[in-house]
Amino acid sequence: MSPRPLPPLVGDSQVLAEVRGTIGLVTLNRAGALNALSLGMIRDLTALLRHWAGDAAVQAVVVRGAGREGKAPAFCAGGDIRFFHQAALAGDPRLEDFFTEEYALNHLIHRYPKPYLALMDGITMGGGMGISQGARLRVVTEHSKLAMPETHIGLFPDVGGGWFLGRCPDHVGEYLALTGHVLGAGDAIALGLADVMLSSGGLPALVEALCDQPHGSDEALLAAVRARAQAAPPAALDAHRTAIDRHFAQRDVAAIAASLGAEDSDWARHTLAALRQRSPLMLAVTLEQVRRARTMSLPEDLRMERDLVRHCFHLRPGVASETVEGIRALAVDKDHAPRWSPARIEDVGADQVAAFFASPWPAHAHPLRDLG
Repeated sequence: MSPRPLPPLVGDSQVLAEVRGTIGLVTLNRAGALNALSLGMIRDLTALLRHWAGDAAVQAVVVRGAGREGKAPAFCAGGDIRFFHQAALAGDPRLEDFFTEEYALNHLIHRYPKPYLALMDGITMGGGMGISQGARLRVVTEHSKLAMPETHIGLFPDVGGGWFLGRCPDHVGEYLALTGHVLGAGDAIALGLADVMLSSGGLPALVEALCDQPHGSDEALLAAVRARAQAAPPAALDAHRTAIDRHFAQRDVAAIAASLGAEDSDWARHTLAALRQRSPLMLAVTLEQVRRARTMSLPEDLRMERDLVRHCFHLRPGVASETVEGIRALAVDKDHAPRWSPARIEDVGADQVAAFFASPWPAHAHPLRDLG
């Protein structure tokens, strides 16, 4: 049987795709960058998913990350933050395209008409969460490390992060959004951010079985994956859930910091120290984002996040941007000494936060106006 035709791909082999049996198989192929998403990869994933949605011979889509020989696996570490930094300083219009097209891809995945399975083996952060949280089945392994760590770089948990973190139990969403805490398989499943745990070493056999064995229905295919599931380890975060809910229910970031500071425990001290390292302004924006998103639909949240990310790079342009400064400190100069403005959580004004939530576009001209 000759290979089924694929749409033209533009990402210079950063996305590998084939149809095997009734499965559209996608491999993110940028292992040296932990399979972080480039604009070309976003365009290729979008083209593939749209193409396969209309191909009656493709029953389901499986997405995985390319392996790194001799190193721990990575599904997708996020977006290409070096590109963000370069494009922001150069005024490159592709920066706007990146976020518009990435968020549209996130929406496409959440609304995909066929089973879409994400094999979240290893590092799955930021943009990697964006292309996995909408999956019909989210598979984690003993190597999985899930997080939305955007506040580390003066950004906020985008790619629908407000929507899926806001739907975590109680106030865990605020905790994960502000701190960027990394979750293992047990916590991810307990919090509703993953569905089943499989052995990392068993994933190749799973893919072979899905591709080689016919499945009479979508549910039969999904059941074949669930049948291989292992018991997940206990949720480590359970030990701190009471404290998380007490502290992260506070009215604003300054109150959260004060609440943590009043608790005499190693966990509270560690958590407060982590918050003190982040951009105070973007912590406040993030808290507001997650709380607003709780009452939003996914399209509404993605449009809000598109507004926010535009402001991250344009409200204070160039080197004045908290995001540009955060990326500089973490990934460019690597001095890990960002110069935030304001420098203290307690000095963030409500007007500074409110400016991020004023859309720069009228509704009829919003770049994500067509999301249904």
